[in-house]
Amino acid sequence: MSSTLHSFEQAATRAAHDRPQQETVRTSLGTYNRALNAGRERFASWSEARHRARAVKADAVAHLGEYLEQFEARITSRGGHVFWAETAADARDYILDLARRRGVRSVIKSKSMVSEEVHLGAALEGAGLEAVESDLGEFIVQLRNEPPYHIVTPAMHLRRAQIAALFQQKLGTPAGADSAEDLTMAARHYMRARFASAGMGITGANFLIADAGMVAITENEGNARLTASLPPVHVVLTGIEKILPRLTDLALFWPLLSTAGTGQAITCYSSLIGGPRQPGEADGPEEFHVVLLDNGRTRVLADQERRDTLQCIRCGACLNVCPVFHTIGGHAYGTTYSGPIGAVLTPLLRGEKEFGHLSFASSLCGACTEICPVEIDLHHHLIENRRDSALQHVRPLPERIGMRAFRWLMSDAARYARLAQLARHLLRFKNAWVPEGSPLDLLRPWTASRDLPEPPRESFREWWQRTRQERGGHA
Repeated sequence: MSSTLHSFEQAATRAAHDRPQQETVRTSLGTYNRALNAGRERFASWSEARHRARAVKADAVAHLGEYLEQFEARITSRGGHVFWAETAADARDYILDLARRRGVRSVIKSKSMVSEEVHLGAALEGAGLEAVESDLGEFIVQLRNEPPYHIVTPAMHLRRAQIAALFQQKLGTPAGADSAEDLTMAARHYMRARFASAGMGITGANFLIADAGMVAITENEGNARLTASLPPVHVVLTGIEKILPRLTDLALFWPLLSTAGTGQAITCYSSLIGGPRQPGEADGPEEFHVVLLDNGRTRVLADQERRDTLQCIRCGACLNVCPVFHTIGGHAYGTTYSGPIGAVLTPLLRGEKEFGHLSFASSLCGACTEICPVEIDLHHHLIENRRDSALQHVRPLPERIGMRAFRWLMSDAARYARLAQLARHLLRFKNAWVPEGSPLDLLRPWTASRDLPEPPRESFREWWQRTRQERGGHA
């Protein structure tokens, strides 16, 4: 058993028994579901919007190199810099080297799952830099020294009382300051000085616009806008798959993302950034850098079967409807991207051997595919990942032995009938002599939450043969 699989099983078991956390998550998702249903009604046709979005992203992925080069040319023409990072280490090294050259001592960051993917925060702190998350949810989990729980809502799992206690401990807020307004103002007060003193601001990107050479960022707090405009150096760290061909595509994708992500018509702040401050402009950075991260994405691009996973716009909708995510939460996955999209994408980016088990953490109900705003075939990709895992023999040894035994059993009808008859006798013996829940009850993981029915006296095959003979051999 791999260490990641063992860690996942332990974390999932703990989370599955954490009823208060599950209740907190379900309360949040109940609010989301109501907002989503209202949000979809604002579209003339939600289904047609999804079809159109899929077509645009499919075109962007199919011509990824051309659109990225067009984007790079526009950025560099305005004095910006574009760095192509093949690996996570390349991205970290570029940003750390830039910070050293500019004499940066403190960094302010806005929400970016790609920065989580490359472990940028730890790298900045390891280099002796103060790095503060400016998104409220990210700031909360940073104070707790834990990763984001959800792609869109990093602190979804926490109750307000937990956040108030955390702020009292870490920020010195007074006891009783536990309203949403109190907590927001405490974070804002702490953050203002960091915005003013930061030598570098780091953001992600929701979309990269090829024809305009613009980085599109959409948010609800305004922190990304401050992160991009106040520090003298602005770095955008983004995956190469975030490209959109045309500026006009935002007319579809901004409302689509906000509706699928939070149920809003559009988020409160939507920004377009295309380079450093130009002559005559009042604000903006002196230097502007875009780090385009591959980190396995071109490998996924070459996989025609699952290439459409690169169309993901990181709305988090598939997490919100996933019954497995509802039960075990985001941290159990042990990866940057959790839920259905994480279970599909992580084995492709980081290897089937270590993360193939995530594709089995699914009910295959198909809700993720139905909700996806760009129509990624998520539940079928989970099946394809499972197939690859089996073909590569990366499943645990007991499971492989069990499946071979199952194949042996099912390959002979007479053998199956004899063993099924033996199993019925054993179950009747167990029901008669072994109490449910006792140490001798080998089925207690099942019977702990289910009733085990009394096995029938005869199998369907036996019943069919007997009744057929009684009817004179006619079916």
